[in-house]
Amino acid sequence: MNRIARALLAGAMALTTAACSADEPTAGGARPAGSTLTETAVRPLAGNDAAPFDRARRLQAPPGWTVTVWARVPGARLLAWTGDRRLLVSRPKFGDVVELSPGAGDAAPAASTLVSGLNQPHGLALDGDTLLVAESDRVDAYTYASGKVSGRRVVIGDLPDAKSPELGGQYAHALKSVAVGPDGALYVSVGSTGNISAGDRDAAPERATILRAPAGGGKPTVFARGVRNGTGLAVDPGGAVWTAVNNRDNIGYPHDGDDRGEILQSYVNDHPLEPLARLEQGRDLGWPYCNPDPDLRPGTRGSPLGYTARPFVRDVQTNPDGAELDCAKLPPVEQGMGAHSAPLGLSFAVKPGLPGAYGPGALVGVHGSWNRKPPRPPEVSFFAWRDGTLGPQQTLLTGFQLDDGSRWGRPVMAVQGPDGALYVSDDLAGAVYRVIAP
Repeated sequence: MNRIARALLAGAMALTTAACSADEPTAGGARPAGSTLTETAVRPLAGNDAAPFDRARRLQAPPGWTVTVWARVPGARLLAWTGDRRLLVSRPKFGDVVELSPGAGDAAPAASTLVSGLNQPHGLALDGDTLLVAESDRVDAYTYASGKVSGRRVVIGDLPDAKSPELGGQYAHALKSVAVGPDGALYVSVGSTGNISAGDRDAAPERATILRAPAGGGKPTVFARGVRNGTGLAVDPGGAVWTAVNNRDNIGYPHDGDDRGEILQSYVNDHPLEPLARLEQGRDLGWPYCNPDPDLRPGTRGSPLGYTARPFVRDVQTNPDGAELDCAKLPPVEQGMGAHSAPLGLSFAVKPGLPGAYGPGALVGVHGSWNRKPPRPPEVSFFAWRDGTLGPQQTLLTGFQLDDGSRWGRPVMAVQGPDGALYVSDDLAGAVYRVIAP
C-alpha cells in the first residue's frame, strides 16, 4: 500500500489565528476570541438554489471571505481530495461515495457516483492510487485512477456495528472514520454502543477505541481506548494521530454537596468538554469513568471555563470512588471544545495553510448539540498549528443556527482544496460550500 499521509495532509484543510493563552477563561463556554467575523451572503451557483437556499441565507466569516453553494449532495458527510483534483463525498445514508469534478470558472461541479452498495460508508482517505473507505463493519481499499475505482479488497474486517450478533441491533455510533500514518499503518475509529456502555471496554474487538492495523491491512489492535466516539480522525504534520471526540451526555454533578450526583441542566450545558486529543499507543481518554473538565475552579458554581490542557475528574455515576480508573493519572487533554459541540470531520492544512494571517492548522466540523439548552450552534472551527501542537479553538464559519435555536445547516467537515479554497460538507442542507479568502 502507498503512503497516505502526504496525500491526506495535502488534501486536508486548516486555518490559523492568533492563539489565546493556555489558561485563558472563556465566558459561558464561548470560544477563545479570534479574528473578527463579518456577515456574508451565501450564494448558490446556478441550479443549487433549492431549499434551504430558496431564501436568503447568511453566515459569519472572516472579512472579505465569500461562501457559495458549490454542489448539492444530500446527506454529505466526510470529504477527501484525489490526486487528480476531484472531491469525494461519503454518504452513509445512501450507501455510496459521490465524486465531484470541478467545472470551469464559476460553474458547479459535475457529480457522479464513484462506488455504491456499501454499508454506511463514512471515512475516506487517499494514499497515492489507493482509496480507503470505512464502512460500518470494515475498511475497504480500492485502486483509484482517473475518476474510477477497481480491485475492491477488505483491509480491516469484522468491525462491530448494529448487525453484530452480540449487539442485537443496538449501536448508537456505528459510523467509522479512517486515517493513515506516515508508516502506512491504518487507524480506524470504533465508537461506543451507547452513552454509558462500559462493556465496550471488554468487547472483542474493543469498542470506544481507535484501532491500528499494519500497513496494507490486517488484524487491528487497540491504539487508544476510552474514546466514546472519535469521528474526527486525522494525522498532523509531524505524523501523530489526532481525534475529535463526541463525549458523554447528561453527566451528574461530581462535586461534594447536596447536588452531588444530580443531573443539573446548568452543569450538563458545559460538561464534559469535547476533546481534541493527540494519541499515542496506549492512551486512555477515560470514557465512561473519567471526564475532561473545563472548570478552571472546580467545585465553584459559575467557574470560568478553559479548554487547553484540561485534566480529568471522576464520573460520579460510573466511577465515584475512582475504583474503575484513576482519573488523576490520565494525561490532560491537549485541546477541547464546549460540551455537546458534536465535532465530526477533522483535517489538517499545511504549507502554508490558509492565506493571510491564518496559515497551518486544523479544521473541525462542529455539528452542534442536541441536549444543551440553549443549543450549541454548528460551526467550522480552526485550531492553529504552532510549535508541534494545536492552539485553542476559534470560530471560522458560523450562522447556521437561528435565534430560536432552529437550524438550516449543520457542517460536517472542512478540507482545503488544491485551489486553496475551503470546501465544507453540510448533511442537513445537503450541500458542499466553497469558501474563498480574498
